Amino acid sequence: MLSRTRTFAIQGVDAVPVDVEIDIHRGLPSFSLVGLPDAAVRESRERVRAAIVNSGFDFPLTRITASLAPADLRKAGPGFDLAIAAAILRASKQVEGPELEGWWFAGELALDGSVRGLSGVLAMAERAARAEPGEPSGIAAAAANFGEAGLVGGLRIAALRRLTDLRDLAKGVLPPEPVLPGPRVVDRGLPDLADLRGQGPLRYALEVAAAGGHGLLVVGPPGAGKSLAARRLPSLLPPLTSAEAIEVTKIASIAGRPPRDGTLAARPFRAPHHTISAAGLVGGGSPPRPGEITLAHRGVLFLDELGEFTRASLEALRQPLEEGRVTISRAHGSITLPAGFQVCAAANPCPCGHGAGAQRCRCRPDQVRAYSARLSGALADRFDISLAVEQPTAAELADDDGESSEEVAVRVALARERQANRLGPGRVNATMSEPELAEHARPDAAGAEALREGHERMGLSGRGWNRVLKVARTVADLEGTADIGARHIDLALSLRRRRGEDQ
Repeated sequence: MLSRTRTFAIQGVDAVPVDVEIDIHRGLPSFSLVGLPDAAVRESRERVRAAIVNSGFDFPLTRITASLAPADLRKAGPGFDLAIAAAILRASKQVEGPELEGWWFAGELALDGSVRGLSGVLAMAERAARAEPGEPSGIAAAAANFGEAGLVGGLRIAALRRLTDLRDLAKGVLPPEPVLPGPRVVDRGLPDLADLRGQGPLRYALEVAAAGGHGLLVVGPPGAGKSLAARRLPSLLPPLTSAEAIEVTKIASIAGRPPRDGTLAARPFRAPHHTISAAGLVGGGSPPRPGEITLAHRGVLFLDELGEFTRASLEALRQPLEEGRVTISRAHGSITLPAGFQVCAAANPCPCGHGAGAQRCRCRPDQVRAYSARLSGALADRFDISLAVEQPTAAELADDDGESSEEVAVRVALARERQANRLGPGRVNATMSEPELAEHARPDAAGAEALREGHERMGLSGRGWNRVLKVARTVADLEGTADIGARHIDLALSLRRRRGEDQ
């Protein structure tokens, strides 16, 4: 007897349809599972067997073959349990009814027959909502995932608590829905920019970076406020749109933090330790899993102690910074993951942190040169804003009464609105192409002369020249000015200096 159900496998941040085919025929009792399953999928045989028996059904004591198609797609995780059990019960005619044809199944089974929640159900629900002709139009998942699946509008959802709920589902009767608070964005209580005292240039650099989506590198000694500033960058950014919040929530769910109460994720802030591997940073594994840069999508990736990251990790960031996505290739194929993050990095000026020439610095000249080399070159040139800071004095700390994040965020939102009107929805100045740069960031005569003088004085690279123009465009947008003048160019150049060097 043959039977088929439909489910999903997660590849990267997308759900891929999988057919679960069950064949039951005479022979010595056995349960075979084929279709490139990993260890967790192979172990589903024991979970499914126990769940069927402990739910009051009979487990067929015959030869059972379960095929997960397509056969060349690697299957990982426990999410195939429910689909396999449903197919076995249909093939053995213990649960019958044409209504089961209209459902995708996604759930892990406990040994007592209860249905457990999964990671990645939001991606599955999104794919189920785009049903093609002949595909199911609803998703049957654990009650714990009901709120997550409900974030996708216009989709039938069956909230299963136990395997026995399949009897009612086969008759067209939906289980009762859990009571949820309704879709909302989680409030994380972001730290306020007013906490950053005595660092006026750094506060302005944060505002410009937030307004234009620019990468920011801050170089300075310990205690100068580098990390404190970086953690306040998300508080300056506009709230996520509904589509962006769904996208961020889907990635968070796949990473193992499913919003099971129907809560949308806020703009992410990721701060990986400098010992992280290249695979942990950009993604990898088999099957490939999202890395920190994908988890930071639509948010901020903070790289503290930039000079301590391995060369391989830093070089792996070059493609995502330029393209907003990362491609991971393996023998069985490749996947592309979103990586539209805003990078913010902090570094010490030398290994000891105090800076060459400082009274407290004990670093040898060769150590300083080697450390500085890590902060220069192709990667550092990809930071639109590079700023050197010092520890603020007691007077600066006492007298500084800076604006709050709420006040600065208003200017940032207005500047981003001007950019969206100019470039398109969701676009910022940092993403301008060269043709767009020539059209929208052309300085006036005085600005062009200031840029030429800055190029001669600082030895800008071609990439650096373009990045100065992008930052100048953002400075003008913050001031509500259509033209880019010498003042805007000078401010942009001042935001491209690191200690002891001109870039």
